[in-house]
Amino acid sequence: MRKLWVKGLDLQQCEISGSARGSVQDLMKSAKIRLSFCIPTLNRGVLIGRTLESIVSQATDEVEILIVDGGSNDNTKEVVSKFKQNFPSLRYVCSKAQDSSKGSVAPSGGGFDRDCCLAVALAQGEYCWLFTDDDVLKPGAVQRVLDATDHRYDLIVANAEVRSADLSRIVQASRVSRTADRIYAPAEWEELFTDTADYLTFVGGVIIKRQVWNTRQQEPYIGMGFIHFGVVFQSPLQGNALVIAEPLIEISYGDALYMRTSRYFEIWMFIWPNLIWSLPNLSESAKHRVSPREPWRSKKLLALYRANGAFSTREYDNWLKSRLDFRWDRIVTRLIAGFPGSVMNFFVFLRCLLPNNVPSLFLVDLVKSPFYFARAFRGLRSSSAAQGVVRTLSPSGDTSSQRLG
Repeated sequence: MRKLWVKGLDLQQCEISGSARGSVQDLMKSAKIRLSFCIPTLNRGVLIGRTLESIVSQATDEVEILIVDGGSNDNTKEVVSKFKQNFPSLRYVCSKAQDSSKGSVAPSGGGFDRDCCLAVALAQGEYCWLFTDDDVLKPGAVQRVLDATDHRYDLIVANAEVRSADLSRIVQASRVSRTADRIYAPAEWEELFTDTADYLTFVGGVIIKRQVWNTRQQEPYIGMGFIHFGVVFQSPLQGNALVIAEPLIEISYGDALYMRTSRYFEIWMFIWPNLIWSLPNLSESAKHRVSPREPWRSKKLLALYRANGAFSTREYDNWLKSRLDFRWDRIVTRLIAGFPGSVMNFFVFLRCLLPNNVPSLFLVDLVKSPFYFARAFRGLRSSSAAQGVVRTLSPSGDTSSQRLG
């Protein structure tokens, strides 16, 4: 085991075979690598294997995989080592010393962001694909991106479809609503922002020139969990960006480590909007199209979060009570936070079933919520209508908590 120093971080590179050091040295001398898959991971041994299989099965000698482990104490290292045996252009780096006696390492925005930066810093490819550790590539995705890199885009956005957690059922056919590829010139940077911002909360769609990443500010975005977004949209790109309309990724909807936690509420009510509104050189109208400045002031949105299990009296006390200036606002917001979750889930579910008001991903969240009304109201669960909705929105009627990766 040897020490690495990258941007002031004291790191340990974990050898997964006796010849790992030699393999890394050989790769460093190679000029063939054009595309580096940069994958931060933490305790995903049960899922990362299918991710790696989807990449390795179509990778060429122009591709490498770099996995940065933030301190897993499960079998992640063992799973990765099996792929290393057949795909030598794979490196596995530990960004933290592992101590299995201390239990699971809690995920954090800071850990994820720094691991992304470390992966790019160690990458050799001209382009870095910031991929996830639980989603999979569709067949032909690697070659499609390699072909796109011939045109020297600063940024390539790979579209995705959303599937159930076991990937057996399509929940949303396309995250970016385009029927054809589009090239955005530097002057169309704001349009690129509004067209892709919602999708690019998902890191796996970002393929960026390593040189572009390295010349941009990173530290201001450490801890947000959206380092990729801050790097891309902090200022206009100097070159063109490509959005690939064809979905190249299958997102597994349901494996987040933070869903139904205060961290989840903090991210979408505060961290994400604060990031959007901190970005310079973007008009207020463009920012409004992506996120309200203070979404937590919306009673409707808070009711939606209560219905899917992400808002309670704990979040009210920790985040909202001190921010609400008027007594009536505090009373109404506190009532929403303490409202019976199953009843709220039922009413919101009915509202979402109105014509032209069926956001499929949010309906899935309602079904997956711990407050799902059909689970609480046993009589309704037996109705054919409720059962039909369950079968439509989740594989095999499963109602365990899910998320979008």
